[in-house]
Amino acid sequence: MQFERNAILVALLAAGLLPLAVHDQYLLHVAIMVLFYAVLATSLNLVVGYVGEFSLGHTAFLGTGAYAAALLSTQLGWPMWATIPAAGVLAAAMGLLIGSITLRLQGPFFVIVTLSFAEVLRLVADNWVAFTNGPMGIAGVPQPAWLAQAGNLATKQFFFYLAWGVLAVSLYLAYRFVYSNAGRAAVAVRENRYVAQSIGIRPFRYAMLAFVLGAFLAGMAGGFYAHYISFVGPEVFRFAFMVSMIIMVLIGGKGTLVGPLIGALLVTFLEEYLREAKELRLSLFGLAVMAIVLFLPRGLMGFLTTRREMRTPPYALSRAPRGAAPADWRSQIRCALGRGGAILSGVSGAWRLGKPK
Repeated sequence: MQFERNAILVALLAAGLLPLAVHDQYLLHVAIMVLFYAVLATSLNLVVGYVGEFSLGHTAFLGTGAYAAALLSTQLGWPMWATIPAAGVLAAAMGLLIGSITLRLQGPFFVIVTLSFAEVLRLVADNWVAFTNGPMGIAGVPQPAWLAQAGNLATKQFFFYLAWGVLAVSLYLAYRFVYSNAGRAAVAVRENRYVAQSIGIRPFRYAMLAFVLGAFLAGMAGGFYAHYISFVGPEVFRFAFMVSMIIMVLIGGKGTLVGPLIGALLVTFLEEYLREAKELRLSLFGLAVMAIVLFLPRGLMGFLTTRREMRTPPYALSRAPRGAAPADWRSQIRCALGRGGAILSGVSGAWRLGKPK
């Protein structure tokens, strides 16, 4: 708990200082995408890592948030500071609707149905021309007016800190959930659903909490993405986003808060480095996932945590008083017989009563 909290604080502090040292617009754009994907990976990790259900429909919440922010700003004139939280709320409502159906399923059925919901929403965005403008998408999603005179570098710096703020809020909410009673109950469901039920934990309730919170975070990321790109189309539901999120969670380490941050950093920079070689990029990602599953099933963060735990000396629960000699086996037996004397006497008496004459 303390280790993850300190690691998150250090990571956020280091990221917050980045625009002061980097003035290259392209590098700032890559850093913004790292923060954006970190929010998405964190949101997916709540479902995959802490509930234990493998969702392939998380782009449904990303797209819902993106379209919500775009429509609220272009049609109703809402400012950006209001559209991003509203996008999260609407995505959470969508998560409540989808989760009420999908979370009653398990295993491959859950995977297929979540993927189907994401595809249905993509088809709606692609064909409901009167509402979403169809394949043409919604262009001209507004940004703050003062950015027009601020210059490109200042615009990148502004959106960097906006993404940084969204990530900070996401990590705070995820941290509060994971280390709450609800988060511990969700982990218990992940480890063994039937044992959790036997001690009074309701799997559906706590899985729904994680699912809705993950949808809220993904919706905020979608709202940010709409304003940053200034365009939203059906492509926001594409499966490529889902693949990137899954790889980030698996490589970084599911079931940890720091793991998705590591995965987002590595995968985003690798994607940018291999942008020109698309076929090679997909092959490398496939090999990376296979290697992680085979050799590092807990991801990089899980591997580092295991190594750290192995180096930590065992903790002594109690110490004997100085000068106290350990009791010998005779005194231990006498003590045990003293505590259970009544039972032993009863057993002995019953044996004598039943002994044949």
